[in-house]
Formats: sequence, structure tokens, C-alpha cells
Amino acid sequence: MPLRALIFDVDGTLADTERDAHRVAFNQAFAAAGLPFDWDVPTYGRYLKVTGGKERLRSFLNDHPALPQLSDGDIARIHQQKTAYYVEMMQAGLLPLRPGVERLLNAANDAGLTLAIATTTTPANVDALLKSTLGQDGSNRFQVIGAGDIVPHKKPAPDIYTYVLRQLDLPATDGLALEDSENGLRSAVSAGLATVITQTEYTQDQDFSSALRVLDQLGEPHSPAKVLQGREAGQQIVVDVSVLSQWLAERA
Repeated sequence: MPLRALIFDVDGTLADTERDAHRVAFNQAFAAAGLPFDWDVPTYGRYLKVTGGKERLRSFLNDHPALPQLSDGDIARIHQQKTAYYVEMMQAGLLPLRPGVERLLNAANDAGLTLAIATTTTPANVDALLKSTLGQDGSNRFQVIGAGDIVPHKKPAPDIYTYVLRQLDLPATDGLALEDSENGLRSAVSAGLATVITQTEYTQDQDFSSALRVLDQLGEPHSPAKVLQGREAGQQIVVDVSVLSQWLAERA
């Protein structure tokens, strides 16, 4: 089937937000609440295996019973404050899109492809990032934005991708997901989507064996991506619509 839609994850895929944005915002929220902990880079990386910010904090507390324990309501309030700090960072324009992302978005739009988002982060976080990097109308580039708690189960469950496909009225065979993590890959593949991975510092050691391709980024003409897994492994490439269409056709 021809490629008709690209469905993007957000954190780590559109922008490398985890280490220097979400982690920092969490620590600001912890400090504001008077909590005696601070997530360093390795600690946050370990808890990225848990999808969803509220769920991540609960998992951390479960692993550290000597620390002050929080109710679900407390966690929700801290997460809300964390989101506010994150939005402030995005409004300040502190984080760019990953290499090749805006180029591919523009090319997909020119080719008539539908664009969508499937993420576990909050709608406020998505909107802030898109406005910061793509302008005030950034969200309008995407026909469907599936985000946050709109579905009952977060990645690696397929719910968010199933929701987006249903909203698009699109069979999974006509779409392609772009992800950066094993949980995201499992979610997309479970929904029937072929998936391309652009790994990050935090996800480079994860299992991407079911991915269509794994790359270090999407690439720009002056700075191509490196294919890390797949037929072209070791080669440099600039990922565009024709490349993605070819990869999807191989899967048929």
C-alpha cells in the first residue's frame, strides 16, 4: 500500500526534550514542593523506561520507600507544576527540533501526506514545543494529535496509535510511525504500524529489532543520518518521503 501518513512521537523524536527539558522541569517542581530529591541524568534515564510523567514519579517513589511518599493527588499537582515549568522553557525557545524533522515535515506536506502525533506527553507540552519550534500555528500541521491521558493505557500499549489511526480513518498498512524508544516501538508495532527509529542518548542501548530501520537522526543534506540497523546499515542517508515510501514498500 502507498504511504499516506506519518505519525510522530514527540519527546526524543521531534525534539530531544528528555534530558534538558523534562528532567529539569521535574527537578524545578520537586524543589518548589520542598521535596528532598533531584533527578540527575542517569537516574532520569533509568526511569524513562516508565512511560508517562506521573507514572514515572510513582515508580521512583515505589523504589525509594525511605523518601517522602506522595498521594496520587500530590503527584498530579507536582506534574501539573512540572508541565508549567516545561512550557516556560519552550516559550523561551530553548530547545530546537532534531535534525531533519522540520525538513521532513515540510516535504511530507508538499507530497500530500497526512501528519499526526501519538505521544504520552500532555497536550500542553506538545502545543508548547510545536509553537516554540514551528510557530504559533505549529499544531495545525498535524491532522490528529493524540496526547496524554486521552487513552486508558500508555505506551508500550498500542492504545495511542490505535486512537490516532481511528481518528484518521487510516489502515495501519498505509501509515508509518517515527519513534525513538523501545516502548514507543512496541506501541506502534502492536498497532500494526511499520516504525522507523531515530535513537537518542537515552535509548541507544534499547531493543529495536522489530523496527523497519534505526538511525541516529533523520539527517540534513549537509549532515546526513547514519543507518544503524537495516539493509543500509553503516551508510549515510537523508531520510525523505521517497526513502520512507521505499522502506514501507519492502514490508508489504
